[in-house]
Amino acid sequence: MAGEGEYYEEEGAYGAGGGEEEEVIDSAYIEALAAESAARHEAEAAAGGGGGYAGHGRGHGGGYGGGGGGGEDDMEDGGGGGKEEEGVERPEFAPLTHAAASGGMVEYRKVRVPPHRMTPLRENWEEIAANVVEHLKLYIRMNVKSRCIELKTSEHTELPGAIQKAEDFCNAFVMGFDVADALALLRLDDIYVDQFEVTDVKPLKGDHLSRAIGRVAGQGGKTRHAIENATRTRIVVADKKVYMMGAYSNIQVARDTICSLILGTPPGKVYNQLRSVSARIHQRY
Repeated sequence: MAGEGEYYEEEGAYGAGGGEEEEVIDSAYIEALAAESAARHEAEAAAGGGGGYAGHGRGHGGGYGGGGGGGEDDMEDGGGGGKEEEGVERPEFAPLTHAAASGGMVEYRKVRVPPHRMTPLRENWEEIAANVVEHLKLYIRMNVKSRCIELKTSEHTELPGAIQKAEDFCNAFVMGFDVADALALLRLDDIYVDQFEVTDVKPLKGDHLSRAIGRVAGQGGKTRHAIENATRTRIVVADKKVYMMGAYSNIQVARDTICSLILGTPPGKVYNQLRSVSARIHQRY
């Protein structure tokens, strides 16, 4: 046992001695690398090659724009490069014209006119045509044989969606809206038209259907005008169909109110609801 203890002590001593020998080799190797690196830097400096690898590394540490220099100057150059990239002005593009959007193609649209709207169209045709031509720079004509309003783009048309606006304007007039109200579709972007039938809410027939339509319109149009003023919309009741024009949120409120009347809610309760709705809408705007 004593011999084994001595053997282990000798082995430990041998291991310690080996560690000291390795440390001597490592330090010598590092000194050689340092001398070689210093000689290389001196040669590059004498040749005018810049700051070397140390400066290049610092340049990358300070920012992507600063490599190639030496020391702290590279770090400043890197930061400066980043600021110049942030300060670059964004490009500004001109609005897209109708010719560019349509690829130079001429667009056509037709709006069919029902028989009961021919007389109002004849009486207001001059005002309708003037607004379409002056505001949207479109061609417009009335085809009496097919009873259609025909629209066509011209070389002077500027707005990409001009013909769609004109079609919505003509459709609104055909539905029964006044020209002054339908003009909002030409001048504003957030005005929409929605429609539904009374029978979509509740399947009514005969006198029940007539009474439901009467509740929506009211005596002398009183209920309809109250809904229009409270919700800032325009409503047309044509037989079983109900047309609404206005902002999206206002149309939703008007539709819910009309559906309540169709389902049998007393008008007095609807008026009380409209007062609170009107107050909220006026606070919003």
